[in-house]
Amino acid sequence: MNLTIQLFATLKDRAGERHIDVTVAEPATVADVLNTISAEYPALAPALPSSLVAVNRQFAEPTTRVDVGDEVALFPPVSGG
Repeated sequence: MNLTIQLFATLKDRAGERHIDVTVAEPATVADVLNTISAEYPALAPALPSSLVAVNRQFAEPTTRVDVGDEVALFPPVSGG
């Protein structure tokens, strides 16, 4: 299945774009999506283990299922003071 992944903050900066497209086999989980992103977008790989993932605007776990048409977004950890 083809998915468009929305990127925010430093992830967007690392990729040089607001969203990326990936293809994953069905059925897929968040972990499958992250593994595919890591392989296809090496600049994002170091930040993925600490990033938050949302599927359809709900924070998701690695085991959360991802289906065709789902909205997937990645957020880097927030820091600051």
